[in-house]
Amino acid sequence: MAVSFAVNSDAGLKKLDEYLLTRSYITGYQASKDDLAVYSSFSAAPSSKYVNVSRWFCHIDALVRLSGITAEGQGVKVESSALPSASTPDAADAKAPAADDDDDDDVDLFGEETEEEKKAAEERAAAVKASGKKKESGKSSVLLDVKPWDDETDMAKLEEAVRSVQMEGLLWGASKLVPVGYGIKKLQIMMTIVDDLVSVDTLIEDYLCAEPVNEYVQSCDIVAFNKICKNFVEMQAMVVDGSMGQCPSPIYPSFVFLSPVCPLVIPCEDFEG
Repeated sequence: MAVSFAVNSDAGLKKLDEYLLTRSYITGYQASKDDLAVYSSFSAAPSSKYVNVSRWFCHIDALVRLSGITAEGQGVKVESSALPSASTPDAADAKAPAADDDDDDDVDLFGEETEEEKKAAEERAAAVKASGKKKESGKSSVLLDVKPWDDETDMAKLEEAVRSVQMEGLLWGASKLVPVGYGIKKLQIMMTIVDDLVSVDTLIEDYLCAEPVNEYVQSCDIVAFNKICKNFVEMQAMVVDGSMGQCPSPIYPSFVFLSPVCPLVIPCEDFEG
């Protein structure tokens, strides 16, 4: 038996609201022509006080506008009313929004640039080139252990050979000799590098442990490798003797070192303890 509703009266809306309390559609488990028949009988959107009816109406309204409703349904009777009823949207009306969507799909979001856009891009590129600004590259401080062949190796010449390695983005810093044992000493030396220009592995393998430097250098190891703030990249001298004190560099006389092996520094006024 078909269900019956009079949607243009308070009693009918109340009945429909109670009916839809446990249902999403008039009949079945998907929108059908039964929903369309009841929907078409509304002359205007129902009052929000009918919560379930309003929910159902908005849902069916959205389906009609998007794609239409094609399921047959089980049959429903809509009682006549003195108020004018809305006409049932036909298939053409229901599909009209879809056609509008197709029109939107025709818009070329990745089309060719206009002459104005090309001109603006060229002007921006020229302005950047004229300014001479370049992307800032990260920098790091590295502490190296450089070991000689034996106790007869001239450590002064070893350090001279190490410092003779020069390349763009490499800056040698402070150094000291550290006893290893059996009269042998190793060279500890700091360096500051531009990450994009200098590879530490390449520096060690192709320069420090290759001819002519390997006449004095037996091996080279990384003790510490730390990123440094761009404000400190010009630092050339660092304390590596284990004592806490002010940096001897005339460039940054107000900085102290946190560790004998860590190149991280902080301003003296920010250091506590």
